[in-house]
Amino acid sequence: MDLSALKEAVSTLNADDAFRAKLSDDDWLALGGLLTRHEIRAGHLLLKQDERDDTLYFLERGSLQVFVTRSTPGTHRVAILRSGSIVGEAGLFGHTPRMANVEAMSNCVVWALRGARLDELAAAQPALALALVRAAATVLAVRMRANLERAVPVS
Repeated sequence: MDLSALKEAVSTLNADDAFRAKLSDDDWLALGGLLTRHEIRAGHLLLKQDERDDTLYFLERGSLQVFVTRSTPGTHRVAILRSGSIVGEAGLFGHTPRMANVEAMSNCVVWALRGARLDELAAAQPALALALVRAAATVLAVRMRANLERAVPVS
């Protein structure tokens, strides 16, 4: 699998919540065998609020909007994610319902890492799995802090 565009997007994203795992070319090669590539058309949902899923996505190309549907009419936009971002990290860790909807704002390419594949990686290459988990947990913590500072409910 050619992950060169994904590697470039991840390494050049300049955002507070950027995925900052220090991955070598060999690490990306190992990770590539566990990822599945998906094309998402503009306007389609990648993640749906309240559904259970343990998949983490790497955004290679495009932009995604993250929004929460409230019990009262209307929605609340939480974030716009650009190429190089990750999304779905909370589900990967908690196997809990998705906290928000994630919709493609443009045609997107994402790479999916399912929880079971992360388990395989942890058994085969624990140091690489730990690096991924730490980087994804850091993204989760940064986003959680930002939402709390804006008084956005976490659930």
